[in-house]
Amino acid sequence: MRPGDQEQAAGGRGRRDEDFQAFAAARARPLYRSACLLTGGDTHLAEDLVQEALGRIYAQWHRTSWFGGRRRIDNPAGYAHTVLVRVFLSHRGRRSSGERPVDAVPDGAAPQGDPELRLTLVDALGRLAPRDRAVLVLRYWEDRSVEETAAVLQLTPGAVRTQSFRALGRIRALLGGSLDELAGR
Repeated sequence: MRPGDQEQAAGGRGRRDEDFQAFAAARARPLYRSACLLTGGDTHLAEDLVQEALGRIYAQWHRTSWFGGRRRIDNPAGYAHTVLVRVFLSHRGRRSSGERPVDAVPDGAAPQGDPELRLTLVDALGRLAPRDRAVLVLRYWEDRSVEETAAVLQLTPGAVRTQSFRALGRIRALLGGSLDELAGR
């Protein structure tokens, strides 16, 4: 490698690092919100999942031409959410994933809307199986299509429809009449 080539490679790497930092800064909050829903409100685990997802994306950042080239990814934000869901699902399979913090308090200001309804829904999501939670978050929180959800979860569209239907039934059973009371205000 000639001396000028080494400087040019270092400059390209620096630019890619800057691009990744800008990407991570822009996507961290939406990823965190989705991770909080996936974890049933466990903010500490949500932070860990976002960090792991961003770490995995960074490991691929220099290998992939995000906006052109051979390995093109048309929607880096969607790809980041896909990685987050896969990190969540793989985390649930680990033996250590049963650890839960006690007295976890959400960081930051309360979101707009009805906080009691929101907390009730997040609590009910937390009581669902991880795969059910992932389907509901992707379909109804992130407003993804059946096909997009199927691609993320590596399922068929029919399986996503079935799982969505069953997961909605489970969350309705968990909430019982409390959702009608909260939403009827």
